[in-house]
Amino acid sequence: MAPSKAVALKYKAFLDELDTVSSEVIISGPDMREGYEETDDEPTDEVIRFWNKMMSRYGNEEEYNKQIVNQFKFGDEPEILIVVSKLLTGFDAPRNTVIYLCKELRKHTLLQAIARVNRIHDDKEFGYVVDYVGLLGELDEALTMYDAFEGFDEQDLADTMTSIQSQIDQLPQRYSDLWDLFKEVKNSYDEEAYEQLLANDEVREDFYARLSEYSKTLAIALSSEKFVVEIEDHKLEQYKADLIRFHKLRVSVKMRYAESIDYRDYEPKIKKLLDTHIQANEAIQLNEPVNIFDESSFGMVKEEQGVYTVKKTDGAKADAIAHATKKVITEKMEEDPAFYSKFSKLIQDAIDEFRAKLISGQEYLSKVSGIREKVVTRKHDDAPEELAGNEDAMAYFGVIKPLFGEGNEKTASETALAIQRILEPHVVLVHFWDNDDAQKLAINEIDDYLFDEVRDTKDIDLTLDQMDELIEHTMRVARHRTGK
Repeated sequence: MAPSKAVALKYKAFLDELDTVSSEVIISGPDMREGYEETDDEPTDEVIRFWNKMMSRYGNEEEYNKQIVNQFKFGDEPEILIVVSKLLTGFDAPRNTVIYLCKELRKHTLLQAIARVNRIHDDKEFGYVVDYVGLLGELDEALTMYDAFEGFDEQDLADTMTSIQSQIDQLPQRYSDLWDLFKEVKNSYDEEAYEQLLANDEVREDFYARLSEYSKTLAIALSSEKFVVEIEDHKLEQYKADLIRFHKLRVSVKMRYAESIDYRDYEPKIKKLLDTHIQANEAIQLNEPVNIFDESSFGMVKEEQGVYTVKKTDGAKADAIAHATKKVITEKMEEDPAFYSKFSKLIQDAIDEFRAKLISGQEYLSKVSGIREKVVTRKHDDAPEELAGNEDAMAYFGVIKPLFGEGNEKTASETALAIQRILEPHVVLVHFWDNDDAQKLAINEIDDYLFDEVRDTKDIDLTLDQMDELIEHTMRVARHRTGK
């Protein structure tokens, strides 16, 4: 917020010369007063030329204001809007994070200005007010005198503004909190021990939260000239180096434990922090997400676990394969519950054995690689001959077999094939899974088969509840297998 139109244009010129951020100026016409400008101020030649240029480009003042404001609110540029007294009211851009105050503001005008950066937005924790004039000392008076705050308890208005220094003061504690999570690791250079400690989901989430808080606080501190000047060099370098280290650890464990990586949250902010204050090339991605169906990707993980020269232990390689396989199993579970439940248990057993140090990293790697192979190739150890290669029927068979009991595998496989034949002409119909009547027709056909062929002809003693359960489960499997 500039003190005058002429100064606003100078700010724009300086920012253009620096060429680090994009900016635009929004002012009223040169014949109109803004804010606290004196009535006898004559418009400068620069202001007149700028205004004529804007009117030539946009046609009129309304379109000029609207287009630039929309670019700021919804686009990537401009990053900074330079105003005199424009946009104090009727302007709502929740992602707007910083306001620079360079002119005298009082009472409700000061509150209106600050309100431009106090909107809630997913990607911001709080707004910043950078005061170049010394106005914030008047804030208490403005809060107590402004009529709109009548009836508010004073406590409700506490901490409306917080000094950046108070955030910087928390940096040592947040740094300590982050390190405290790894206090049981004996060797601070043992990266494998750090990653194994983070195998626990709750501990890992705690790590992400503490790293986020530390990163944000360090970013605030590094934006303060006073902090950078006063802190000892070795301490500052330690803060930066550990940020890089823990950022690498975060990327590594997300890959190792097959978590989806969402860079929309605080990750871009960390990257910008590294680029601006440290070194852009320090934070590297150690490997791509493991795709267990991609033989080349799987082979790379098994051999090196990374696209860089970072060597990983057998345990780390096995974890990456185990958790990627476990993730696929979870996603596909409803397509074939019997098949995937078996391998889910085998994977978890292998993970638990390694955590309990009952098997070596090499044995762990061998086990999970074998399980992964069976999941990828859908190798059934107990598939009846008549169902070999028929994945749909095998999925139904997995649901049916436990209800038919031991010794009735042949009848169970025949029933699986019959249900497949019944469902095939139904599930190909458009919107079948949104049509209750169409589904009832298929269910009735399955019900008739179970009564006539299974209970009466095959003499399988199914109760009505068991038949309902069988139909419900097979219909659910069919829905998931047809991708609806």
